[in-house]
Amino acid sequence: MGSASNPLITSSVVDDSPLPSNLTQDDLKKLAAYKAVEYVKSGMVVGLGTGSTAKHAVARISELLLEGKLRDIIGIPTSTTTHEQAVSLGIPLSDLDSHPVVDLSIDGADEVDPALNLVKGRGGSLLREKMVEGASKKFVVIVDESKLVKHLGGSGLAVPVEVVPFCCDFTRGKLEELFRDAGCKAKLRVKSGGGGETAAVTDNGNYVVDLYLERDMGDLEAASEAILRLPGVVEHGMFLGIATTLIVAGKSGVTVKDRFGVKG
Repeated sequence: MGSASNPLITSSVVDDSPLPSNLTQDDLKKLAAYKAVEYVKSGMVVGLGTGSTAKHAVARISELLLEGKLRDIIGIPTSTTTHEQAVSLGIPLSDLDSHPVVDLSIDGADEVDPALNLVKGRGGSLLREKMVEGASKKFVVIVDESKLVKHLGGSGLAVPVEVVPFCCDFTRGKLEELFRDAGCKAKLRVKSGGGGETAAVTDNGNYVVDLYLERDMGDLEAASEAILRLPGVVEHGMFLGIATTLIVAGKSGVTVKDRFGVKG
């Protein structure tokens, strides 16, 4: 199985109380998000993630600010969507130029492997997410149990790569060729509208090529380096060795896994 490293990971069940059988996937996402916000302390610079799980964490931080249980929080949003949500909720915001060190980031993930490596960016915000979360002292990942995989790409869903628009089909072909042994099919992400399909555009004005893998891609660090060496590639959605804590909400309770030996 592909792995970026072999960190020491400890796991603990923080709440094994039986959960109602009618909980939806969104309910589980909210449970994980609320647990993650317990790590937020007054005075922190906090990276605000993007997506259907992270939005619950952003909302919870706002609630605690309004209740006076948190104060002097500065948020660093990872997308225009999160920026708009945080502004609407009254969370003070800044950016990495003003705050190059982030105390804590909270975000969801599309896939998580046993070593806490991630696939992110199926929502298109992978570049800004990686910039903010890579600058964080602690990165708490929040998921429901459906996001756990044996290896990255193992869900059969996309491993996204952000590319420049110029000759994007050329870059798509090079990416597909790179992982041919893993049965890779590389597809330009499109959106429907206006009577047809057009390329989906990221917050940075780039396109996304989605990699669909039939088999394990192997050594993840080698795969990462190979992708980034291709001219036309901006960034990929594999987050290797960045996550420090994983919070998983499932029908049997909430589990926390900590990854040691990676960040201070």
